Amino acid sequence: MAHHTNQEVEDIVEVSITGRALLDDPVLNKGSAFPEDERREFGLLGLLPPHVSTVEEQLARTYENYKRKEDDVERYIFLTSLQDRNETLFYRLVQEHIAEMVPVVYTPVVGAGCQQYSHIYRKPRGIYISYPDRDQIAQILGNAPSRSVQAIVVSDGERILGLGDLGIGGMGIPVGKLSLYTLCAGIAPATTLPILLDTGTDNESLLSDPLYLGWRHRRVRGQDYDDFIEAFVQTVMLVFPNALLQWEDFAKNNALRLLERYQHRLCTFNDDIQGTGAVTLAGLLAATALSGSSIGQERIMVVGAGSAATGICDQLVTAIVAEGIAEGDAIRNIWLIDSEGLVHSGRPQLSGFKLQYAQPAEQISNWHLAGNDPKSLLDAVQNIRPTVLIGTSAQPGVFTRQVVEAMAAHVDRPIIFPLSNPTSKSEAVPADVISWTGGRALIATGSPFDPVHYGHRVIDIGQCNNCFIFPGMVLGVIASGALRVKNEMFVAAARALAELSPALRNPGSSLYPPLESVRELSQTVALAVGLEAQRLGLAEPTSSADLERRIAEKIWSPRYLRYRRAGTPHS
Repeated sequence: MAHHTNQEVEDIVEVSITGRALLDDPVLNKGSAFPEDERREFGLLGLLPPHVSTVEEQLARTYENYKRKEDDVERYIFLTSLQDRNETLFYRLVQEHIAEMVPVVYTPVVGAGCQQYSHIYRKPRGIYISYPDRDQIAQILGNAPSRSVQAIVVSDGERILGLGDLGIGGMGIPVGKLSLYTLCAGIAPATTLPILLDTGTDNESLLSDPLYLGWRHRRVRGQDYDDFIEAFVQTVMLVFPNALLQWEDFAKNNALRLLERYQHRLCTFNDDIQGTGAVTLAGLLAATALSGSSIGQERIMVVGAGSAATGICDQLVTAIVAEGIAEGDAIRNIWLIDSEGLVHSGRPQLSGFKLQYAQPAEQISNWHLAGNDPKSLLDAVQNIRPTVLIGTSAQPGVFTRQVVEAMAAHVDRPIIFPLSNPTSKSEAVPADVISWTGGRALIATGSPFDPVHYGHRVIDIGQCNNCFIFPGMVLGVIASGALRVKNEMFVAAARALAELSPALRNPGSSLYPPLESVRELSQTVALAVGLEAQRLGLAEPTSSADLERRIAEKIWSPRYLRYRRAGTPHS
């Protein structure tokens, strides 16, 4: 369809399609910005209004239209449609308004987009692999619009954000995630592929919705499900042997299991687990540096025991062990709370992850209970006296005033991270936490929150946003040619991000950098990831300068290139 010429690689692209087909191709379309000579050469005369727009004029027009939309879902539909029409303009627009538009392109608004997917559907994007088509996966992947796929994001739609099973609507997540790959790290959009594995849905409202676009069937479970995933992975390895595969928004009983099964067979990671773990670790590293402590000295309580908690605990242990502390001692500093209370060895039928982090049962035997409920979070806080409180429970308001005050009574700078998405699921509101701790708390949240005014201070609230980690991770893996992704690479990414924390230079600033700096930041993360991959023997060793150069070469910028008809003689 299109390829770069050898001379002036950056500037001239040979294009083989013309007319309406060219205008309908979102990768190549320039819309009203096609210059006069290209309009003649590619059969576009009369198909466009006569004025040749500059990209600045196009941006002004599209932003004006965006601002006319009256609610977030309408804004989401508008941006999705722009992406389907003209990718270059889409990325240029969102890049110029990144803090305003990332929450619309991804969390939290993408959740509403996924919930309404079958009702707001306009145009297909990516690849849908439905369980009844399980014998045709090779043919389906062969229909992908590009053969040069370097990064795939796949979901089965079973655990979309904190919203649960959204079936085929889950496609909004791989699409949105890959938009952030491009936006935040410059991964070329033509080298990315979103995939939705449709194994049915157990969501009654979707099954009874006459407009539902997915396979109307209960979710496939057990061996049938595992066989389907195995067939998918094997085919990906065959059709796209050098691609990185990211798992996204799988249910907690599948997420860790699939990661453990496949992480040694191909280049793969799970952002809900590992990306969340690394970005949380980065915030904790910055917060402990501010409080004059270190990660190995903290008593860390994680409320919620799903995929995010798995990743956070595993990354914490990897980082603490790197400080010279034994793994067993590192685990003993992490307290996991689920819906049944403290995870401890006396509880029956604990699964693998919970079993690994279960505290000895005798820990709870001498607790002083305020009430008569051993499941009480307040009692756990009063007895354990954590210095760090992390929420991944999707239980809004579970960090109550009593809980926060009980924690703050025992620590100078309580570190409190209510991380559940979207905003409606947050364990606490930052303004409350600041107030309840007398302004002492170090806070990061999963969703964006406005700065908090407290006394004479304005406290910026950092968003513990995975897009500070996974785009740079992917860029580092691709640029270094890493064969696998390991936890140590995520810890290296977390350390690189922590060093960029604005709070280390200004106490009122947030623990995380502003989104506006994410492209430069991703290159720093990518370098740390690539060097760690080399140290682990997963990538060919190079100099740091050479790796930096390779990273820079991989970065795609949203700008219009010159086109020449394929097959025309070079002048």
